[in-house]
Amino acid sequence: MKLTKMKLAIISVLGFSLSTSALAIDLYMDSETKQLFAEDGPGRIKLGTFEKVEDKTKQNEEMTEIRNDLKNKEKEFKELEERVVAVKEANAKNDEKWFNKISLRGYTQLRYNQKLTGDRVAGQPELRSNEGDKSIKDNSNFSFRRVRLVFSGDINEYVSLYIQPDFATTNGDQNFAQLRDAYADLAFDKSHEYRIRAGQSKVPFGWENLQSSQNRLSLDRADALNSAVPSERDLGLFAYWSPSHVQKLWKDLSLKGLKTSGDYGVLGFGVYNGQSLNKDERNDDLYMVAHATYPIELDFLGSMFNGQVLEVGADAISGKFNVNNLSAYTTFDGIKKSAPKQDRKGNSEDRAAIHAILFPQPFGFQAEWNWGKGPALNVEDNIIERKSLRGGYVQAMYKIDKILGSQGTLIPFVKWQHYDGPHKGAVNATYTHVEEIDFGFEWQMMKALELVMTYTMMDRTNTVIGNDYLGQASGDLLRTQLQWNY
Repeated sequence: MKLTKMKLAIISVLGFSLSTSALAIDLYMDSETKQLFAEDGPGRIKLGTFEKVEDKTKQNEEMTEIRNDLKNKEKEFKELEERVVAVKEANAKNDEKWFNKISLRGYTQLRYNQKLTGDRVAGQPELRSNEGDKSIKDNSNFSFRRVRLVFSGDINEYVSLYIQPDFATTNGDQNFAQLRDAYADLAFDKSHEYRIRAGQSKVPFGWENLQSSQNRLSLDRADALNSAVPSERDLGLFAYWSPSHVQKLWKDLSLKGLKTSGDYGVLGFGVYNGQSLNKDERNDDLYMVAHATYPIELDFLGSMFNGQVLEVGADAISGKFNVNNLSAYTTFDGIKKSAPKQDRKGNSEDRAAIHAILFPQPFGFQAEWNWGKGPALNVEDNIIERKSLRGGYVQAMYKIDKILGSQGTLIPFVKWQHYDGPHKGAVNATYTHVEEIDFGFEWQMMKALELVMTYTMMDRTNTVIGNDYLGQASGDLLRTQLQWNY
């Protein structure tokens, strides 16, 4: 019988009670007087040891009762152990079901943009940022930039899934639901060093493009890199290789509160439709993308660089893009044009990009640049043709921990961006000139709540069909975003 602590305690009490209740007495008789004594002495003969009959009977009854109680307790313990085993087996079987491995998280971004200069003035074009924040326009106050839910989890050791809808899509009216991500990762090993990503996901071109908007410091991605993959996503197959030690380094950086771009492999290669997010494919050609990045620990440079990490890499894409929504238009100068023609040879696109990121510990630096050619509107000949493009951004930041309490983190930053090239996702693939400077900060009040404020100086081409189409507008804005994570 297996002795538990409770059983041992019962037996100990039982032994004590027996030793104290089972009292006996020795009797002696004087050989001459025939008197009885309880103690031995001269001339006394021991008659024997005697117990009260009623005490013996009571003791036997108590022993029997205790034995019965022990048997009942042993039976109860056995039933309890069997019940625990059954519950564990049931939970194990239940845990194997894939829907019990799916987690739910998300975030919401509420924005307010206040134009300080650049509001509509007669004879001047309206300042717009239609490819980024569509709420930068006249007669705009509060708006939802993103309302995201993320369903993710491992179906088994080799297959995981990721689904992300957004409930703040704007299409004339506000706050439509739209599918952003829907893919499965198919791993070839348990450590997921080698995997295929199948479905709709981010295209691995550019470092900031891959960084989640939940983590990014600046409110919008830079036009120069984001114009390569409008909405950052497309439908295709992508192969990634991430060595285990690099996976660990990225996770360690995230645990420190540093903003990585996520795990899109040290090396990656993919093929995808190329018509951008949630768009029908419009030609028989597939886009191709190649991606390379590597985080370097800088401890070898000396004690002042202990813990510092520099990530560097390069990307390239190539494919053919059929411009959507070819429309008649009137330029800001009053020139009327019919819908432009699209040269079949002019819809090809080729780009190359480089990036370097020094994670802020406490000072940080981030820069990307890309060059290439892609489809763009030639207003003079009114045709979509292949034109040169170039541009990128530089960003500096500084991380200050324990602001107004142990949880708070403040990251002031400044970002400059420049782009001369087409926005292929805009109507008629408008060729744009963008110059922009952001002075701002992100205040992480707690894990669930973040505030970003920036003073932004913009100079950009208006890409919205209307009276201001192709006009170059500039202005200063005070921009605010409140984000809550869940």
